[in-house]
Amino acid sequence: MPALVWGGVFAIATWPLYTRAQAAWPKAAQGTVLPFLFTAAMALIFVIPLMLITLEAVGEAQSALSWLEHARQNGVPVPDALSRLPIGSQTLTHWWQAHLSNPEDVSNLTGALDSKGMAITKALGSQIAHRGTLFCFSIITLFFLYKDGTSVIRQCRIASRRAFGKRGETIARQIVASVHGTVLGLVLVGIGEGLLMGVVYTIAGAPHPALFGVITAVAAMIPFCAMIAVGLVSLLILVKGASLAGIVTFCIGAVVIFVADHFIRPVLIGGSTQLPFLWVLLGILGGAETWGLLGLFVGPAAMAALNLLWRRWTAGNNAIKA
Repeated sequence: MPALVWGGVFAIATWPLYTRAQAAWPKAAQGTVLPFLFTAAMALIFVIPLMLITLEAVGEAQSALSWLEHARQNGVPVPDALSRLPIGSQTLTHWWQAHLSNPEDVSNLTGALDSKGMAITKALGSQIAHRGTLFCFSIITLFFLYKDGTSVIRQCRIASRRAFGKRGETIARQIVASVHGTVLGLVLVGIGEGLLMGVVYTIAGAPHPALFGVITAVAAMIPFCAMIAVGLVSLLILVKGASLAGIVTFCIGAVVIFVADHFIRPVLIGGSTQLPFLWVLLGILGGAETWGLLGLFVGPAAMAALNLLWRRWTAGNNAIKA
């Protein structure tokens, strides 16, 4: 079921673009060429960034293992950035000297982590296999929705009218509009935040600004979660000794995320469906809590349908009383 729903979300989000391609290339749309091309393009949109992140993570993992081996033999010296902190410099320096400067303490700490490393690796591998299988079935579903989309839309209209009467198609249109608004509000705004913060990371001298820009974009798709990525990058900049750059980066990130989450997203998600900001927020966070990442798109759609039913029901009661 999650694979089918993901395929439906992808199809709804890209259907306007697909219909334009159908009108431009009618011969390709009659067979499987155009559905295959659109499906391959959607798959590459996800696969290429994941491959880049994986390659970057493998390179960083090798560097991290070398650093860890060096720390086990020689300990971790106190970074110069701690002495430049305006608050808590002495406390952090004493803690660092007591727990990380001695090689034996570092060996004990990493030994405890090594014992859990195998379990974490197995769990991570099973999750990757599960998510990969889910993604493959979602892409296959998307291909057939592209290929037979007109027939599926006609059947859904008939089913909605039989289930809910004349209002069924209105509810379906509300759900589709909510999915479109959610894609614009979450995905595109998140990508915009990632690009903007990637430029800020580059100017501030953060390590691997492109990688952290991608991480910020992914985290920004969930409201308020982008601050975790921005805070991590700001901390890395502080550790390098650039205190002012780290503080400025954190402040710029806070302003960008505040504007995006409080002004841009409510307009894009709620504007097309007349959904209040509270309902939008409950739909996103409640959907993520209930259905995970899929709930980011299903939650607002469910809220939009409930909001429409509520407005229709209360309007009908007012008309009866009048």
